Amino acid sequence: MPGSMRGRLAAHQRGCTTLCGWAGTSPDVGAPIRESDNDRLMPIRVILAEDNYLAREGIVSVLESIEDVDLLAAYGDLETVRNAIESARPDVVVTDIRMPPSHSDEGIRLADELRRTQPETGVVVLSQHTDPLYAIALFDKGAARRAYLLKERVRDRAELGRAIREVANGGSVVDPRIVEGLLSVHTRSARTPLEELTPRELEILGLIAEGRSNSAIAEALVVTKRAVERHINAIFRKLELEESEDVSRRVKAALLYLARPD
Repeated sequence: MPGSMRGRLAAHQRGCTTLCGWAGTSPDVGAPIRESDNDRLMPIRVILAEDNYLAREGIVSVLESIEDVDLLAAYGDLETVRNAIESARPDVVVTDIRMPPSHSDEGIRLADELRRTQPETGVVVLSQHTDPLYAIALFDKGAARRAYLLKERVRDRAELGRAIREVANGGSVVDPRIVEGLLSVHTRSARTPLEELTPRELEILGLIAEGRSNSAIAEALVVTKRAVERHINAIFRKLELEESEDVSRRVKAALLYLARPD
């Protein structure tokens, strides 16, 4: 796991900060969100990204009921959302993790892109997944203006509103259930499946985490593409990764690599 992420997890172990999230949670899980800094003269301009029609309509209804939120638009695919963000430059983007075209981690990648292209734009990622690896990917390059919420929280407009205000003001929020999972990942080093990988497999997994294709890996290591494919299949087998609708094995393996302890 990169040092910045490990430092944030260590901070959680010493005592929760606003990153822990939700008002009303127990002290060992989350601290209340500060209300004193949330007053704004103008409504918070929001764009929603959600590909499921029924879910999108439900979230739209909640957002429109929040007094200090101005919902600009709602879209269902990554490219349309990108164009809308570039044009409207919202204060906050509320996005599902999975969208067309690949239905894997588009929301996480969008949040990462916005760090470079529009760093003042906050991102609230909504997910039905309690897997902490998604949150690790979201917060890996910094927690400022980022929130990770389970979709079940959206039913309470007050909680969604608090998260939007927090990221709009430069803060961060993560669901308490995800915090527990993050700490579990951090303290699980003795049982990590990465220990089963050979040095060559770890090297290839590192290149996968950099986003390289099989051909690019083969070229970098001066081996055949077939040899790379054999190593990757062995990696998936040792990490007990199966194909899933939720996330590809390649993405999951890369996230496991990024979450590794020293």
